[in-house]
Amino acid sequence: MDKKKYYITTAIAYTSGKPHIGNTYEVVLADSIARFKRAQGYDVFFQTGTDEHGQKIELKAEEAGITPQEFVDNVAGEIRRIWDLMNTSYDKFIRTTDKDHEAQVQKIFKRLYDQGDIYKGYYEGMYCTPCESFFTESQLVDGKCPDCGREVQPAREEAYFFKMSKYADRLIEYINEHPEFIQPESRKNEMMNNFLLPGLQDLCVSRTSFTWGVPVDFDPKHVVYVWLDALTNYITGIGYDCGGESSRQFHELWPADLHLIGKDIIRFHTIYWPIFLMALDLPLPKQVFGHPWLLQGDGKMSKSKGNVLYADDLVECFGVDAVRYFVLHEMPFDNDGVISWELVVERLNSDLANTLGNLVNRTISMSNKYFGGIVEDRKAAEPVDEELKAVALDTPVKVAARMEKLRVADAISEIFTLFKRCNKYIDETMPWALAKDETKQDRLATVLYNLTECISIGAALLEPFMPETSQKILAQLGAKKRSLDSMDVYGQYPSGTKVTEKPEILFARRDLEEVLEKAAALGGKTEEPAKEEEPVIDLEPKAEITFEDFEKLQFQVGEIISCEAVKKSKKLLCSQVKIGSQVKQIVSGIKAHYTPEEMVGKKVMVLVNLKPAKLAGVLSEGMLLCAEDAEGNLALMTPEKPMPAGAEIC
Repeated sequence: MDKKKYYITTAIAYTSGKPHIGNTYEVVLADSIARFKRAQGYDVFFQTGTDEHGQKIELKAEEAGITPQEFVDNVAGEIRRIWDLMNTSYDKFIRTTDKDHEAQVQKIFKRLYDQGDIYKGYYEGMYCTPCESFFTESQLVDGKCPDCGREVQPAREEAYFFKMSKYADRLIEYINEHPEFIQPESRKNEMMNNFLLPGLQDLCVSRTSFTWGVPVDFDPKHVVYVWLDALTNYITGIGYDCGGESSRQFHELWPADLHLIGKDIIRFHTIYWPIFLMALDLPLPKQVFGHPWLLQGDGKMSKSKGNVLYADDLVECFGVDAVRYFVLHEMPFDNDGVISWELVVERLNSDLANTLGNLVNRTISMSNKYFGGIVEDRKAAEPVDEELKAVALDTPVKVAARMEKLRVADAISEIFTLFKRCNKYIDETMPWALAKDETKQDRLATVLYNLTECISIGAALLEPFMPETSQKILAQLGAKKRSLDSMDVYGQYPSGTKVTEKPEILFARRDLEEVLEKAAALGGKTEEPAKEEEPVIDLEPKAEITFEDFEKLQFQVGEIISCEAVKKSKKLLCSQVKIGSQVKQIVSGIKAHYTPEEMVGKKVMVLVNLKPAKLAGVLSEGMLLCAEDAEGNLALMTPEKPMPAGAEIC
């Protein structure tokens, strides 16, 4: 019987420079999902690669004094080196300069033109070179690119356009009928409310102001615009042929099971890409997951900010699996995560060296000390064993449930819950005390067997996330890797197995000062530059209140799940805010400071028991808390650490 197919992709990395750890997180995340699916018995095809055309590449190559092809060859090689360094198990690394891909892009463009979906015209607007995107004046934020915040330049050129509106209603219907298509749900709400429902503009799909791209073969002064070129990699990479001669692999794998992408390119993958597919009469991918960003302490990583961390530098300091563990475990499902040298050291010492490494080392050492390394189940069970066994049997079920919803960090937490329970079991049973009593030898052997069995279960579950560590643990225990579907029976570790004589230290505790010195030598940013003293603001004090007055106010954490501008108002935004299991509508005068797109997904502080009132005719059921400086600039008050929607502020 053939295995069920599973096709997963990452966004292809743009070859403008070396990828930082935030870029690398995505391929590691995809790898963990691909490995888990393989462990479940799927025939997985995992594709990643590089996006290599565009004006930005042309300019960078010119600055470097080399051809664009030489430039992308160098950067693509560096990207692939880092993907390999991180032990990612991709099946194909596609490049958009691959000749078979370029040929199909030309054929796709011609077909869409012939069937009337693409037409020639002129584009006039503001252009952002880093984002390869045009914007109207109304779409700019403070006169700058709404996506990256950089300067834009006026541009007018002949271009081909795709009739997006032709397919908009069909896409809206599809999204409504397939709630699982865009995940997390906050991303879906953003796409529907901010782009699809207000109406789509036709999309520019060619350029004439630069030459580094796939030529439009019937109009050579045009090159295919980056998004039509890049997005089609998901089908060209598995053998799609626009002329009707697609490969067997394409027919087996398409539609993709999962497109894993960053939240900043969700619009292109959930609006442009589905519409292109509809025009080609192809099914849509089953799911697009827009993961959050991995941030440095002071915001999104960028070379201009000087806050970039690179995967190879982190690996040099901590090892591959420690870095994989951090980026996978510390990234929330739908909120941005934070990374720093200090945080990685803290997590390595607490979770990896202490909870996991010390557990494995202690267990193997006790087996060697008391029984010459032989682990034997002598069936001397006691009631305290039952809770440990229950956790061990429940963990694979919980991990599978978390992974089904792509909650990778939660899946890893479930595995470490088992390891923590093992450590508690050692404290409860006190093997060192049992060893002193000759009549307790059977009990001691049974305790060590239970520990070894549970560790082997946890180690097998750990393989998709920390493959080398998983293999090392199982090898030291003399255990075979067991399949996920065989973990419903306790006691599969063969009684009488001999563990290794000298357990390897899996993760040594790290000294923060030493790590920071090494990071500095590698060029990593270890401290913020000195800042000028910030101005302060003194306010006219209000009348004192009592604690009873304060108790009347109810403050909670809310999550903004959608947001839109209030019509006929220059100041107001209307947000739908999730607070616990309820959703409140809150109108705020912050339009000059935040776009609706920026609001979606934020965790905010909310005064929830404010008497409802109408602002510009729209009902408001609470208040978002903000800080205001002397110039009138506003900043939403947000929790310092991830907190659930509904958490009380006290």
